[in-house]
Amino acid sequence: TDPMLACISRHFLATAKPEFTREISKQAGNSSASNRMTRIGSLSWILAVLWTSLAAGRAADSLAQVHTPLGDWLLVLFDTDKPVTVANFKQYVATGRFRDSFVQRWEPGFVIQGGGFFVTNRFKSNPAILSVPTFGSITNEYSVGPTLSNTYGTIAMARAGGQTNSATSQWFLNLADNVGLDTVDGGFTVFGRVAVGTNLLNRFNRTSVANGIFPLNLGGALYRVPVLSPAPTFGDLIYSDFSLPDWPRVRIAVDAGRLRLAWNSLSNFVNHLEFASGFPLSWQTFVSTNGTGQTIEVFDDRPGTAGGCYRVRIE
Repeated sequence: TDPMLACISRHFLATAKPEFTREISKQAGNSSASNRMTRIGSLSWILAVLWTSLAAGRAADSLAQVHTPLGDWLLVLFDTDKPVTVANFKQYVATGRFRDSFVQRWEPGFVIQGGGFFVTNRFKSNPAILSVPTFGSITNEYSVGPTLSNTYGTIAMARAGGQTNSATSQWFLNLADNVGLDTVDGGFTVFGRVAVGTNLLNRFNRTSVANGIFPLNLGGALYRVPVLSPAPTFGDLIYSDFSLPDWPRVRIAVDAGRLRLAWNSLSNFVNHLEFASGFPLSWQTFVSTNGTGQTIEVFDDRPGTAGGCYRVRIE
């Protein structure tokens, strides 16, 4: 992901009182459409801990994590550029309407689609497939803000054919550069991108039996559902359970003369805590660990540490 970073000077290591922290926030400058998809957030911390940004980015963009039986995706959502679409999507996540939903459509080389159906009684003896209850349809935001193309790895809203402003709950991930979708009925609104997990996305472009994904025709809108067995049960659907984690951010404190680093980790991903000193910044890995979804703390006891910057990179 595009990481946030925190910096501290040696002066404050020598003078800061233990556990003295004060947080302030700082927005970075505007980013152009050309670098729109390389957002880097920025905040400021004082210990004195100075938060900076590596490039012009915006802290307003949020994250969504998609948990599947094959692994997880981490999405960056474009709250600033497509506010109505992102707010609508997050409302479905926050209210639990995507709970036990699954990937309902698989078109290798084109898209995978979800958000339309879920399994009720998923872990009981009488499961059944039902439609996701929807809120009202939303206005198409393709032409709102920067024009974002339906390129590989982006997430966009599905809608009824020929009805530009009909999107509700259904989304799709582009498995290729589907730029033709940009001109269909006012364009399909891209509102995020896969930041981590493209290796998983690529599995949906492979159709060999060895890939372990099989098509299932349940009729109607479920004419090509990806499943994990040639003789599937409800447990073989590719469920897409969503959460809305915060951006991982490093917090720095001086604890009995030691530099303590803590961050909110992202589960099911490798979290790399990196450090750099001097400018330009040259990043090195301090520690790599599997995220738990909880706060992880470590101490930087390297001899001669003269302060510097820290960030968490997710992969």
